[in-house]
Amino acid sequence: MEIPTYVWLLTIVGILGLLAFDFFFHVRKAHEPTLPEAAKWSAIYVGLAVVFGVGVLIFGGPTLGSEYFAGYITEKALSVDNLFVFLVIMASFKVPRADQQKVLLFGIVFALIARTGFIFLGAALINSFSWLFYLFGAFLIFTAIKLLKPEEESDDANNFVIRLAKRLFKTTDKYDGDKLVTVENGKKVLTPMLLVMVAIGGTDLLFALDSIPAIFGLTQNTFIVFTATAFSLMGLRQLYFLIDGLLDRLIFLSYGLAAVLGFIGVKLVLHALHENTLPFINGGEHVPVFEISTGLSLLVIVGILTVTVLLSLFSPAGRAHTVISDASAQAKKYIEHDYKGDDVARETTYARVLEREKQIAGLAPKYQEKAADDEELAERLTRAHELRGTQSADSKGLN
Repeated sequence: MEIPTYVWLLTIVGILGLLAFDFFFHVRKAHEPTLPEAAKWSAIYVGLAVVFGVGVLIFGGPTLGSEYFAGYITEKALSVDNLFVFLVIMASFKVPRADQQKVLLFGIVFALIARTGFIFLGAALINSFSWLFYLFGAFLIFTAIKLLKPEEESDDANNFVIRLAKRLFKTTDKYDGDKLVTVENGKKVLTPMLLVMVAIGGTDLLFALDSIPAIFGLTQNTFIVFTATAFSLMGLRQLYFLIDGLLDRLIFLSYGLAAVLGFIGVKLVLHALHENTLPFINGGEHVPVFEISTGLSLLVIVGILTVTVLLSLFSPAGRAHTVISDASAQAKKYIEHDYKGDDVARETTYARVLEREKQIAGLAPKYQEKAADDEELAERLTRAHELRGTQSADSKGLN
C-alpha cells in the first residue's frame, strides 16, 4: 500500500514535536524523575503508540495494522533489552542521576536518526535484491544463538571509540553539570558527559543491526517499519527510570528475545524461499513453502514475551533472583542514600535489608549457594551492617 506524502509529513512532524516536547518540558532542567512521573509518561507514550496503531488498523486495513503492532511489540522488547546496556554505560561513567535524562534523550534521537538511515537503505536493497532476505534471516538466527550463550558481565563501557577519544583529546574525569566541554587549569577539556554520549551513540548503531532486520522480517512497508521503530523508542527515557532496578529481575529475557529473533529469522528464510530467484536454489524458481502470516507472527511474539516475563517473575529461579537482587539493591540504598536526618526512612531501608537476608536463608540450597557466591552482595551487606553499627554507636554516644 502506497502511503500518501502528507501522511508521511504529518507523522514526521508529530514525532519531532514529541521529541521537542520531551526536551523542553522534561529534560531541559536537570532533575531525577519520580516513579509516578515516569509511570505516567511511560503510559502516555505507550497509549500514543496504540492509538496510532488503531489509526493504521482503521485507515490501512487489518494487514498493515497487524504488521504495525507486531513490529512495535518486537522493537519495544528489543529496546527494553537495550536498557541493560544503557544501565552498564551509565554506571561505568558514573553519570549523575539528574543528568541521565539528557544522555538518554540524546541516545533516543541518535537511534532514531541511525535507524531511519538503515530503514531506507534496507528498503532500497530489498526492493532491488530479494535474496537479502536470506542474509537477514541467517543474521537473526545467528543473533538468537548468540543470545543463548552466557556472557560474562562487564561494567567496562570503554570501547574502542572511547579509548581513542581519550588518547587523542584532552579529557577530564569530572562532570560540569551537563556541559560537554569545560575548562580545567585554563584549558578546554572534554567532560565525561560527551564521552558517555559517544558510548551510547556507538551502542545504538550496534542495536540497529539487530532491530532493523527483525522488523523487516515482519513487514516490508517502509512507513510501518519507520513508525513502529520510532514509537518503540518514544518513552524509552521514562521506561528507563520506571524499571531501573527491575530490569535484572527479567532473568529469562535474553531467552525470550532469542526465541523471537529466531522465529523472525525462520520467517525471513521461508519468505526468501517463497520469493527465491537464486539460480542454485530450485533452479531459480520459487520454492513452495509455508509462509507465516502476520497475525500468527503477532500471536507468537506476544506469547513468547508473556511467558518470558511470567517465568522471570514467578518461577523458583525468578523469585530467588528477585530476592537476591533486591537484597543487594536495599543494601546499596542504605549505604549510599542521603537520608538527611530522616531516621524513619533509614530504619525502613535497614529493616528491608534484614528481611531480604531472612528470605535468602529460606531459599533452596542451590539458590543460597548462588547468593553466597555473589561477592558484590556480600560486600554490600557487610558494609550495611558495619554502617548500622557505627550509627548505633554514634546514637548511643549522643544519648
